[in-house]
Amino acid sequence: MTMDLINKLMNVVAPPMALVALFLLVPPLYLYKLLLSFLYSLFPEDLTHKVVLITGASSGIGELISELVNQSKVYATSIRICEEGAALVLVARREGSLQEVAERARDLGLPDVLVIPADVAKPEDCQRFVGAVIAHFGRLDHLVNNAGIANVCLFDEAPDVTKFTPVMDVNFWGSVYPTHYALSHLKKTKGRIVVNSSASGWLPLPRQSFYNASKAALINFYETLRIELGNEVGITIATPSFIESEMTKGKFLTKDGRMEINQELRDAQVCLFPMEYAAECARCMVEAARRGERRVTVPAWFRVLHLWWVFAPEVFDWCFRVLYVAPPPGDAPVKTILDLSSAKAVLYPSSSHSPDIKNEMLTSGDQSIRLISRSRTLRLLGVGSSGSLRSRATCSSSQD
Repeated sequence: MTMDLINKLMNVVAPPMALVALFLLVPPLYLYKLLLSFLYSLFPEDLTHKVVLITGASSGIGELISELVNQSKVYATSIRICEEGAALVLVARREGSLQEVAERARDLGLPDVLVIPADVAKPEDCQRFVGAVIAHFGRLDHLVNNAGIANVCLFDEAPDVTKFTPVMDVNFWGSVYPTHYALSHLKKTKGRIVVNSSASGWLPLPRQSFYNASKAALINFYETLRIELGNEVGITIATPSFIESEMTKGKFLTKDGRMEINQELRDAQVCLFPMEYAAECARCMVEAARRGERRVTVPAWFRVLHLWWVFAPEVFDWCFRVLYVAPPPGDAPVKTILDLSSAKAVLYPSSSHSPDIKNEMLTSGDQSIRLISRSRTLRLLGVGSSGSLRSRATCSSSQD
């Protein structure tokens, strides 16, 4: 009875008190943050001789697709960091692609690049590659959790939801495991964790329920960890929107839990949202980490949508339902507009117009990826060593 009275009193008193507190505290707080941001912009963290470990380094935001140097690809996050003079550790499941990243880094003058093929969804692999970093360099300054996969399907269309466990395994646990094993070493150097989450963590697009949940879990986990760690280890959470990557080429898990490349469905999902270049996203992430920022959203204008989501969620519910749920993906109004207006040539980077992605044998686990042509859809199927179809497809690629 007493607790009920207290809660009823708080229902009346707490809202106006909170508004008054915000009115009094927000102006000086933002002035302090502005001065601090200006100071860090003048004196950002020097990455020279720092050791930076990047997961998901073979593709996605780890890869800058747009820039060509003698017809060779360069890699955004990795190369941006090594341009700052840091030692680089590259982790992903595709060793051949990692070696390409390493060669590009060496071309930029970084002789000591450590390549470690591993699966971030496996805790033993994460313990192994963190241990290898410490054995090789003796320290760890930055951990960049960049690995991720996506799904595109309505929840009630999925015949077996257990086939989507890889989304949480890679996107959430694939960041938590490396953080767990690296944390004690990051504390010694007062280092930083950079987490590549997604704007989908706070702006839930339909047909991405599992992906949205995994990214929301990432945001909440690292916000909690920030409070627990205080000043011992810095944390920067990146929440990109649609970024030039294998995901925005149309690579994702479909309703059957199989990895496919489907650019028709990609067009319906991305709609008229303009994509951002991987190079720009990588630059923003690295600069935000060097300035010690808590969060960074790329492109910056996407933050306005968060305000709409907080203050007018019903508007988003209606718009998303009309655009994404009501019609079949191929009949979506925005898809028709996209096709008739040729807006895709303006809104999407040229690299996203082709379904070509890296196709190589995986070095971690017993899965391989092969490309199968079928009408307008290319499928990526996980095949085990026995030749049987595997439902668990944990490829390292990123949307953001």
